[in-house]
Amino acid sequence: MKRFVLFLLPVIFGITVGGSLIFNQSPQALWRRAAERSGIFTGQTSSAPAQPVVTLLPQGEPDAPDAEEITGPYRWRNVEIGGTGFITGVVFHPKKPGLVYARTDIGGAYRWAPKSMRWIPLLDWVGNDDWTLFGIESLALDPQDAQRVYLAAGTYTNNWGKNGAILRSTDQGKTWEKTPVPFKFGGNEDGRAIGERLAVDPNLSSRLFLGTRNNGLWKSDDFGKTWQQDAAFPVKEKTDGAGVGFVLFDAKSGNRGTASSTIYVSVATTKTSLYRSTDAGASWQEIAGQTAGLMPHHGVLAPDGTLYLTYSDKPGPNGVTNGAVWKLDTTTGQWTDITPLKPDVGGEGKFGYSGLAVDATDPKTLMVATLDRWNKGDDILRSKDGGAHWSDFAQKATNAPSAAPYLSWGRAKTDFGHWIGDVEINPFDNKQAFYVTGATMWATDDLNAADAGLPTTWKVHAQGIEESAVTSLLSPPSGPSLISGLLDVAGFRHDDLAVSPAGGMWTNPTMSSVSGLDFAQMNPDLVVRVGSGSKVRGAFSTDGAKSWQPFGSEPAMSQGTDENSHCVVAVAADGSSFVWVAPDGSAYVSQDRGTNWKRCEGLGAKVEVIADRVNPKTFYALSPEERKLFVSTDGGNTFAEQSHELPAGAKALRAVPSREGDLWLTADWNGLWRSTNGGAQFQKITEVANAEVVGFGKAAPGGNYDAIYLVGVVGKTHGVYRSDDEGAKWTRINDDQHRYGWIGKVITGDPRLYGRVYFGTNGRGIIYGDPVMSQGGTALISP
Repeated sequence: MKRFVLFLLPVIFGITVGGSLIFNQSPQALWRRAAERSGIFTGQTSSAPAQPVVTLLPQGEPDAPDAEEITGPYRWRNVEIGGTGFITGVVFHPKKPGLVYARTDIGGAYRWAPKSMRWIPLLDWVGNDDWTLFGIESLALDPQDAQRVYLAAGTYTNNWGKNGAILRSTDQGKTWEKTPVPFKFGGNEDGRAIGERLAVDPNLSSRLFLGTRNNGLWKSDDFGKTWQQDAAFPVKEKTDGAGVGFVLFDAKSGNRGTASSTIYVSVATTKTSLYRSTDAGASWQEIAGQTAGLMPHHGVLAPDGTLYLTYSDKPGPNGVTNGAVWKLDTTTGQWTDITPLKPDVGGEGKFGYSGLAVDATDPKTLMVATLDRWNKGDDILRSKDGGAHWSDFAQKATNAPSAAPYLSWGRAKTDFGHWIGDVEINPFDNKQAFYVTGATMWATDDLNAADAGLPTTWKVHAQGIEESAVTSLLSPPSGPSLISGLLDVAGFRHDDLAVSPAGGMWTNPTMSSVSGLDFAQMNPDLVVRVGSGSKVRGAFSTDGAKSWQPFGSEPAMSQGTDENSHCVVAVAADGSSFVWVAPDGSAYVSQDRGTNWKRCEGLGAKVEVIADRVNPKTFYALSPEERKLFVSTDGGNTFAEQSHELPAGAKALRAVPSREGDLWLTADWNGLWRSTNGGAQFQKITEVANAEVVGFGKAAPGGNYDAIYLVGVVGKTHGVYRSDDEGAKWTRINDDQHRYGWIGKVITGDPRLYGRVYFGTNGRGIIYGDPVMSQGGTALISP
């Protein structure tokens, strides 16, 4: 699903001079949520650098899911949910059984490990300075060399988006080289399931072609190390859709060691959209007879030379109202409309087509997926005779979400899924197929059951892929290990971090996203959440987030909008008061568990409110815009200014669970600050150069102060840190293989287990770590 996180990092942008790419880096540390005002590359015929920037990072053994995790002082794992985001494509290697890759819109790329039956993340080494590389525009494999894999990486093409990169691996993603490119990718933009835009010539491994959104077609003749724009390709700028959509080489048009002469390239536009070259890309011609008014989504060149295409009127995954399926006899030039269900005809609603797969052993067997068929639900349809006749799967399919119970979305029956951007048939086992959705991936091993009119069983096939964007994390002193709030999939109670919760995502109400979450420190079973995607946007639980009761009313200022992404909530230490900060930054208090609300007095500009974890009458309100701190001592009814001229950059306030009035303030580039007198004064923690988010956990053995966990910069190194002595000294606990892109939103320690820490990412889900201890040379994990 589409998620946006706006914040500023040092800007890297490129211009070309004399055939080389020169990078300029802004010296400023810029603010989160603002837009980067960097220049946009406009030179259409320049080449990428002759001497590319290179990053080599190990990723561990492919079939040992824990081996790649224990590379430093901590062992890192995902909290298991099961997908939770848009898996935009799946790519099978055509010649090596069991070798499969998946790409996502904000969660990076993965490789399937057959022995462990899990997906292995390939980009966890990417740090916050390169967070945009987690949006994967396209993925390509070398048909001649099963070790080579390529990624077109970059998340946004807008004015604050950064230029993308081609990531290259010669060992199935265990190590990577990075070539910056002078244009942007849109891994989390409309049309992100179109493809594949990146392709390797099956006859000449050194040659690759790459379709871009706004800069035409590019090619490389040195295994992706350098790139030049294909000057002959007629589309060189932005189109009305999503740019160059897919590249298909005809393997039969060349011999091994020489370039394939025939190449098909689509453009995601409702105008002329399909081109062919018969001279290895030296020239291009429009293919005659192609349909107008629709844009190609996927294309597959079958072994018999038939070109199959799915079409939609928009790039998707939303907003599609029309579509079709066509095939082209590439020998005769004859087009045939083989659309199985006509949109807006015979009781059908408006929808389009997206995913497409052809059986590698039978060129007349194909599968297509509908897109945005909201009235009846998306479906996958299959033909065994080249599109003359079709059968559907969704009506008779059984989707078993036992590995990820949240996929029932609080309903009695699990549906077939939405945003089916890709479907693939295993080239080595035509009984097995995968399809992706906006939330997970499904797979079946009994595809042929449909031929006999029997139902097929689809199971969750996303184990290891966690793509959620995390907004809130709680680790209470009793009850579940973790309570989480997320975008798109609401939230979860985890009693077992290795299992997707049996109860699924929260219902009553079923929100799409949770933006605010808190519990009563003295009564941890009392949990409150606020969010969006439901008419009722607030609820409380009295059993530790097992079940929920909606608020009896809502603050007036929070009604009439569904944009609650900035709503937060704070709960008094004993649960006697709830304070809800509405989207406009105004604050409201309820002292009857949400039955009635009234405006908090004494607060003006936008604030964020937290509760003191010891004194139930005390709340703190931080106003970053005014650089002021306000305090309430009457349960949130009235606030008074406690301190003004807070440190520049003041961003977020956290209260220590074990001590009244002990506050920690993060101020990004201005570091970390502490107050021991309820915010009257703050002192800077000198060791911390940059503080993004701070949290607390159980004290070290023999210690009497909570362990402090930090995402930020100590010295000159960005990382995850722990301090056991009130911030005097800091130990980096992550390593360069576990950076997870941007993780500066939320972090918390575990109050019952010293050393355990949880943090949220923007696309790699919830990560937790435990310290590694060594005894007799053997690596162990702490209890």
